[in-house]
Amino acid sequence: MTTRRLVLSRSAILLGTASSGLLLPEIVRAQSSKIRVGLMLPYTGTFAQVGVAVENGFRLAIDQQGGKLGGREIEYFKVDDESEPSKGIENANKLVQRDKVDVIVGTVHSGVQMGIQKVARDTGVLSLIPNAGIHAATRGLCAPNVYRTSFSNSQPTRALGKVMVDKGHKKAVWITWKYAAGDEAFEGFKEGYTAAGGTIIKELGLPFPQVEFQALLTEIAALKPDAVACFFAGGGAAKFIRDYAAAGLKGKIPLYGSGFLTEGVLDAAGPAADGITTTMHYSDSLETPRNQAFRTAYASRFKMQPDVYAVQGYDTGLLLVQGANAVKGDLNNKVALYKSMDGAVIDSPRGKWKMSPSHNPIQDIYIRQVENKENKVIGVAAKALADSGAGCKMA
Repeated sequence: MTTRRLVLSRSAILLGTASSGLLLPEIVRAQSSKIRVGLMLPYTGTFAQVGVAVENGFRLAIDQQGGKLGGREIEYFKVDDESEPSKGIENANKLVQRDKVDVIVGTVHSGVQMGIQKVARDTGVLSLIPNAGIHAATRGLCAPNVYRTSFSNSQPTRALGKVMVDKGHKKAVWITWKYAAGDEAFEGFKEGYTAAGGTIIKELGLPFPQVEFQALLTEIAALKPDAVACFFAGGGAAKFIRDYAAAGLKGKIPLYGSGFLTEGVLDAAGPAADGITTTMHYSDSLETPRNQAFRTAYASRFKMQPDVYAVQGYDTGLLLVQGANAVKGDLNNKVALYKSMDGAVIDSPRGKWKMSPSHNPIQDIYIRQVENKENKVIGVAAKALADSGAGCKMA
């Protein structure tokens, strides 16, 4: 597909501003001439590129609707959340109180999201999650004003188990970082793999974000499982892939993972990644007119290739557009706003998806295999997969 190669650069100018303020309970907005949108994303540090991709996708969706929401102009306010959970509540409060935003779009890091979640529940501000997959956001701490457009941490890996068993891999080792995202990804894998008839013979882990994998790889070699399943992301994922091959395991024990294992790291991982199979709710190789049109527009606008994070930002924009149009820009009309967003069917580059009762996407999960630095779609692991929403009670 030519659109995937239109632009080689994956760099971006990182822009972020901060503001300050104090929290007041139950904030109620008087409608002004402009809708005030708060972007609370990482613009520095490890996840800076992810934050930029989310913002780019979001702005593209809005701009394709004439740059307005329900006929009203938009004013943007930005806070760099620094992927720092200890600042999550403070930063969300800045947007809600001083900047008086009508909606918060954020964030990437699940720990930071818990800060936004508290502020959203306390104040009633509309909160749209373009990435953070932490279960609580759409389970026990769900709220009528909080919507996620990405995934729950267990969704991609829940679809992975049957894929592995269907390939004859009935004994597996699981390995991940020991933190919330890793634990929740394991929950999904365990459910799907054991339900399909597989047995997890060992669960291995190391503290986040350590990347000293050698001892664990030696243990895997000794265990001789049919396959290995894992959850890693970013630079740590690239190193794990390279170390796996260097330990002599590539070609002997097949490696599987959540799609984040190979998302955005294939240049860094190099040939060691070839043949790795993952499950994910998007792939840049989806040969659909919708995806091709999106990728062409994104590359033309931002001079870089979109990834799953850009798609999630884009879909966040599409969801907000649908809600705002339904209430003609009056985001204070919450009953009608929420009704529209609850019933949304998003025509996404990933494929059409709809919102679950707990406000998490019900979506297809694709089987992808790395070939020549691309995640090639080779099938569908699960159709219309929903998160359980366990413990969610909408007020």
